[in-house]
Amino acid sequence: MSVAFEEVRLRLPHIELSAHLYGPEEGQPVIALHGWLDNSMSFSRLAPHLQGVRIVALDQAGHGHSGHRPPGADYSIWDYTHDVLQVAEQFGWKRFTLLGHSMGAIVSTLLAGALPERVERLALIDGLIPFTGEPETAPQKLGEALEARLALPRKRKPIYRRVEDAVAARMKGVGAVTREAAELLAQRGLMPVPGGYTWRTDPRLMLPSAMRLTQAHAWAFVDRLKCPVSLVLAEQGMLVRQPEFMRQVESRPMTLHRLAGGHHLHLDDEQGAQAVADCFNPFLRGA
Repeated sequence: MSVAFEEVRLRLPHIELSAHLYGPEEGQPVIALHGWLDNSMSFSRLAPHLQGVRIVALDQAGHGHSGHRPPGADYSIWDYTHDVLQVAEQFGWKRFTLLGHSMGAIVSTLLAGALPERVERLALIDGLIPFTGEPETAPQKLGEALEARLALPRKRKPIYRRVEDAVAARMKGVGAVTREAAELLAQRGLMPVPGGYTWRTDPRLMLPSAMRLTQAHAWAFVDRLKCPVSLVLAEQGMLVRQPEFMRQVESRPMTLHRLAGGHHLHLDDEQGAQAVADCFNPFLRGA
């Protein structure tokens, strides 16, 4: 299933982002946030199934057609929350819903926990809190991050002779996807270069995090949420196999849906997109 969308570029005070707009202008305001190394095409199957909403599906900074952070900056997870807030300001949305997948779901949780008065609802797909680290691991993690930064200028992006080769590589990447899903992401994620094609993503996105929140930090954001939360978990995804995560989630006041499919179940096929929409449509209407 496909639907017409409008392509826009958003000139924020600190960066220029690209986005797809779906749905009627008078629809409920929704900002959609894709996962790590994906782009706004992540919502190209799901958006047509969502009713009564005005969706701004962002290419997050460093992804798709959006700008990259300036030299010397990095991609700390909390910096994305500032981007989202600036997008809402540009649209004049004082309150809005966040639709997030994976990293986008994490960004959504952090923003809604930090500024609960701004977020109407959270519709999350196979993501909730960031990867965590305990205090004793912090020095080692910072050292690894610093060494990776020093080594980055010597690394080169892979170049694929054909689009089909890039699609095949994406199918086997982090959060493996179907061929159709990989083709959709490649439509927006690839660019031509001498010798073939490479991904538009900023290489700094591959750098390890310099610092991570502790478990206590991460769950504190969840506990500060004031809005309704609907969390879709993929049975073959990344989270249901983590017993401690599931124990923590099940002890909190949110609606959980466990659906068949992998980490990108909303993009892999039409059946998965419809199943996710069936969970979210009543939720977005407040039913």
